[in-house]
Amino acid sequence: MSETVENPTRADRRHDDMVRIEGGSFTMGSNDHYPEEKPAHKVRVDAFRIDRHAVTNRDFARFVAATGHVTQAEKPADAADYPDADPAMLVPASVVFVPPPGRVDLRNHYHWWQYIPGADWRHPRGPDSSLDGLEDHPVVHVAYADALAYAKWIGKDLPTEAEWEFAAKGGRDGTEYAWGDELVPDGKHMANTWQGEFPWELKPEDGYAWTAPVGSFEPNGYGLYDMIGNVWEWTADWYQDHGRIQQHSCCTLENPRGAERDASLDPRDPARIPRRVMKGGSHLCAPNYCRRYRPAARMAQPVDTSTCHVGFRLVVRG
Repeated sequence: MSETVENPTRADRRHDDMVRIEGGSFTMGSNDHYPEEKPAHKVRVDAFRIDRHAVTNRDFARFVAATGHVTQAEKPADAADYPDADPAMLVPASVVFVPPPGRVDLRNHYHWWQYIPGADWRHPRGPDSSLDGLEDHPVVHVAYADALAYAKWIGKDLPTEAEWEFAAKGGRDGTEYAWGDELVPDGKHMANTWQGEFPWELKPEDGYAWTAPVGSFEPNGYGLYDMIGNVWEWTADWYQDHGRIQQHSCCTLENPRGAERDASLDPRDPARIPRRVMKGGSHLCAPNYCRRYRPAARMAQPVDTSTCHVGFRLVVRG
């Protein structure tokens, strides 16, 4: 992928293709699905702007050309951070989904995730792949630090989990999905998710077997694209249980943030990698596995880990 690149300034690019969300109150989390979503609780967020779609390969290429940024996946890992690791695993690499040939034990994700040397944002499926034709797909293989570096360069920030979830609902509160209570209303696919039996049988009835160009599905009620499916998205919040957020509060939480650090980690264990919240699900979410194609869904992602199904979008507050 090649193009003439100019470094946008904070003033002339910061609000490009963003949607203003006026803020308000909503029910965050869910009592009906995965344990980490409980308990549902009332939250209020102030006004903010959010990107209409996830940051694309085209966007990220401009950033890299302007700054020379090298992503975490493109650098060898520091052996001091991983004292028990096989040195052969410390080369530049990232995590790629590789479907198994048949049914496997879903309790072991190593059946379909592989740590592949040479996989990075320019080579999303491995060293022999490229971005040809993927310019408008969401950038992937970006670790938390890479997303934050892009945000600082363009003068924005990563959303809090609460901001992200409020925006994803699109003005709906109380429905199962961002668009209503049916996953595929009248047979119409509303997001890029997995059809078939995960992880081995893919029937791309929604038109996409991998990521889709941003904006390929209908926007939500706020005019935001792909808040559900396609790729997971980083948020600014350290991961913690919703119950910990609520334990000292009986009322609506105002602009909540995650813990000051990953509260689930044992500080005496230096091998544990802290985690941030990611939201939205991805093209790998399926009815038989990871039903996280809902605004309330959430997962903890290690900050050092980049994968082929995690990207990001940004906000400007005020």
